[in-house]
Amino acid sequence: MDVDVTATQPPLDEALAPGIGSSGGRVARAGWRRWGVVLPVCLAAAIVAVLVARSVIAGRNKAPVVERPVPVVVAQVRQGDVPVTLSGLGSVVPTDAVTVRTRVDGQLMSVNFREGQMVRKDDLLIQVDPRPYQVQLLQAEGQMAKDEAALKNARMNLERYRNLVEQGIIPQQQMDTQVSTVDQDAAAVKSDQGAVESAKLNLVYSRITAPVSGKVGLRLVDPGNMVHATDTNGLVVITPISPINVLFTIPADNIQHVLAASQGVKPLAVDAYDRDFTKKLATGTLVAVDNQVDPTTGTVRLKALFPNIDGALFPNQFVNAVLQTDTLHNALIVPAAAVQRSPQGNFSYVVKADQTVEMRPVQVQLTQGDTIVLKAGLNPGERVVIDGLEKLRPGSKVAPSEAPTKSQP
Repeated sequence: MDVDVTATQPPLDEALAPGIGSSGGRVARAGWRRWGVVLPVCLAAAIVAVLVARSVIAGRNKAPVVERPVPVVVAQVRQGDVPVTLSGLGSVVPTDAVTVRTRVDGQLMSVNFREGQMVRKDDLLIQVDPRPYQVQLLQAEGQMAKDEAALKNARMNLERYRNLVEQGIIPQQQMDTQVSTVDQDAAAVKSDQGAVESAKLNLVYSRITAPVSGKVGLRLVDPGNMVHATDTNGLVVITPISPINVLFTIPADNIQHVLAASQGVKPLAVDAYDRDFTKKLATGTLVAVDNQVDPTTGTVRLKALFPNIDGALFPNQFVNAVLQTDTLHNALIVPAAAVQRSPQGNFSYVVKADQTVEMRPVQVQLTQGDTIVLKAGLNPGERVVIDGLEKLRPGSKVAPSEAPTKSQP
């Protein structure tokens, strides 16, 4: 019996791909989609695992990082006495500078000083021709002798007239006239005496002497010139050097503090420094405070007197005057560079025993140049950083080096 094979076996395409066009085909397509999602995720996880493993291996092989200490300069907190001072710009002023002038007219015969020489009071400086005044003295003495003789004669006549009046020989009027004559002659003698003294005084004035002790300047006239009492320039200027004054100014806000400090028994000390404030020139004392404030500058003028034995101060020289008004005893002293400022207040970096730094808040009491006096915050002997602060943080490791020591203020 013949069997139809084609009728009982399914087509080859359907055998190889069953379910196409049916529910079985849809299940196959869903499976492929799941593998398309899972495979990328697994691949990414594998890549991450490899990278983590490499970083761990590299971390194990890498040496640990060691923090290097920051090089800094430190200074110790000192404890001692600190002078409270006020400074101001001033100038050196002579106590009584004198322009020497002639008081008589005449020819200048000689100059008896060297320019720049130190002279003493009453030393002969200049000689004016004295001969005209010697002649005047002789004339005045001659006139006085003549009038003295006339006076003597008038007095003798008066005695005669007095006896004659007593005897009734001459009238009283004649004796009264003689009394008047005696008085006139006496007045003439007195006037002559004045002329003699004036001539003598002119002779004294012809010898021009130093009115004060001091240093003479450049002469303004030369020998042989005619000089007059009306000349405006004078002959020479004498400037006392020792002692000498310094006039300086301070802000008006500090005047009450200065006045209170000057009430003490001991006068306030004043130091004079050069213009650069690097060299101390001399030490003196405060002698006067002006009676008013300069409204244009808001300052008050003060005067200090200096012995100036060595001549370190020169007239009209500009100096920096430092007035000491008080002294703080047992004060905490640090360099000004050790105190830093922040929005939270002043602070300093303190170097601890383990060579790390600590940020310590401090209270400033006084600032004197490059030195600061503290109320609290630090202890004597502690080390504070004064250089290299820009690289520091609290707890930073440091390599400290000591700053050069300076003299105590």
